[in-house]
Amino acid sequence: QLQLEESGGGLVQPGESLRLSCAASGGTSTNYAMGWFRQAPGKGREGIGCISKGDEWTYYGDSVKGRFTISRDNVKDTTYIQMSRLKPEDTAVYYCNIAGCFSDYVMPLSDTWHQGTQVTVSS
Repeated sequence: QLQLEESGGGLVQPGESLRLSCAASGGTSTNYAMGWFRQAPGKGREGIGCISKGDEWTYYGDSVKGRFTISRDNVKDTTYIQMSRLKPEDTAVYYCNIAGCFSDYVMPLSDTWHQGTQVTVSS
């Protein structure tokens, strides 16, 4: 059974950058588009972006467009999200999941979520 594990979170100051990783095990994520999601304290889970199975296209939500970049390495079976110019409102637990990746939105295709990785942006 495919398992996804997020890593790379931490505490950073506003304006700094961070790269999160999503490593697959027990199966392969290369058969799927991959999405990144986040959940801020007291809020629901938000889809922030995704990348197609073959890396042909990406989608970004308005809140992160121009600051975040999603990529994938299908040899390492790992998906990444490079986050730049971080803001305090980016503070959240970040998750990856197999996804329906469309030109204007992303949705998770699995109800199974790993622990996520905490990103805190604060001065």
